Amino acid sequence: MSGSPMYSVVSLDPGLMALGMTLRAARSAARRAREDERRAEREALAAERARRLAERQARARAAAERRRAELAERRRVRQETHAAGLREEQGRADARRLDEAESLLAPLRGASDRAAELASLRRRLADLRAELGGPRPLGADIEELRGLVVVATGGTAERAAAVRPDPGEVLRDLLWRLAGLGADAAAHDAAGARECAELLDRMGALAAQPDAGVRFEALLGSAEHALNRHAHTVARAVEDATARAEEEALRAEEEAARAEEERAAREEAERAALAEALDRFGVVEDGARDAVHDAADLGAPELAAEVERTLRTATEALGTRHARAALDAVAALETLLPSVEEQLDELQLAHARRTELARALKDAMTDAGLDFTGGEDRGELLVLSFERQSGAVYEATVRTESDGTPLLTYHVDGEPDMSIRPAARGEAVCAPEELLDLVHRALDGSGFTSGELTWDGKPPRDTARQLPGTDRRRAR
Repeated sequence: MSGSPMYSVVSLDPGLMALGMTLRAARSAARRAREDERRAEREALAAERARRLAERQARARAAAERRRAELAERRRVRQETHAAGLREEQGRADARRLDEAESLLAPLRGASDRAAELASLRRRLADLRAELGGPRPLGADIEELRGLVVVATGGTAERAAAVRPDPGEVLRDLLWRLAGLGADAAAHDAAGARECAELLDRMGALAAQPDAGVRFEALLGSAEHALNRHAHTVARAVEDATARAEEEALRAEEEAARAEEERAAREEAERAALAEALDRFGVVEDGARDAVHDAADLGAPELAAEVERTLRTATEALGTRHARAALDAVAALETLLPSVEEQLDELQLAHARRTELARALKDAMTDAGLDFTGGEDRGELLVLSFERQSGAVYEATVRTESDGTPLLTYHVDGEPDMSIRPAARGEAVCAPEELLDLVHRALDGSGFTSGELTWDGKPPRDTARQLPGTDRRRAR
């Protein structure tokens, strides 16, 4: 037996077992209460995040609506301005043509026999002037009226000649007006440009003929009408091109605004996910760090390393601000922590049981005449040292097997293997086995019942039990 560890399996009395069950139930209830508190805290944080998110989203929607309303208003104003400009330009052109038609009525003013006809033409002029700038196009009506005026004044050529402008000046004015439309006019209205050029060429040929006044006047109306139509078409084409450019700019601005809204929404979702991860991490961080320390103190380094590794993964993910990775890491920590706390509760119950057993063993050993020389708590086991008067050193280790059963292990140095050896004065002195059997019998009243003391190599009895850490059996 000398140098070999001795073992004794310890069972719990019913009272201690009942107490252990009560403590286990209390710890389970405490864990459930902690989880309920964490759940409530997470829900409160989630509600606050949702409130802040709703406020930010409402502000973002309001800003987006303002931007859309501003763009729509700008489009409306542009379209209205464009339409008003077209109407105004057309109204000015129609007014000029009505003025010219009215000026052609001068030969009729002194003719008493044409008074009724003059009055009718003037009424028609007044009616058309009343419609200037309105929605209805007046070009055809003005052209018709001009034709009537030209026909009505055709019999008074001798008086009309006195008021007619010089054909050369009229032609130059028309050519100047055509040139004033710009070099791009033909590109905007090729047909109108050809029509104006042809009419002006014919007027140029008539201007050289002294008896071509009426025909010149007739072509003048057609030329002015064609020139006005051409100018209007060019102006509208330019305006349309400008409008298209402005519309494209507006669409580009809308696209940019939508892209900005989408980018802001993605960033908002990322911020919200990070905020959720941070909040949830804050709920479990202290518990996880406490679990690392408790696991290390209770002699469970692998459990401590697992929690520390999961905790570090979550911390690093939050530090790099990767929301998805952070949420996954925090979720893993949330899942791990309750299981770890349950294991720690069992380890703490086992540690408390070992502490109680070590206290009872210390009392029994000192009652048996040994001196207590020190103890050490190594988390998963407690080591107590004693010394006999003979100088022999007894080291007792209290640990717990995988099934939760307490186990006592002894190492004895300084005493030989013997059952009874005579002392110098003839006294009987207990061998280690007998001494420890006495100690174990003293433990019976403390709530612990020690099994048979055995060691590697002890002859087997009727039954045998495998020695801890070996593939051998020891007697019960």
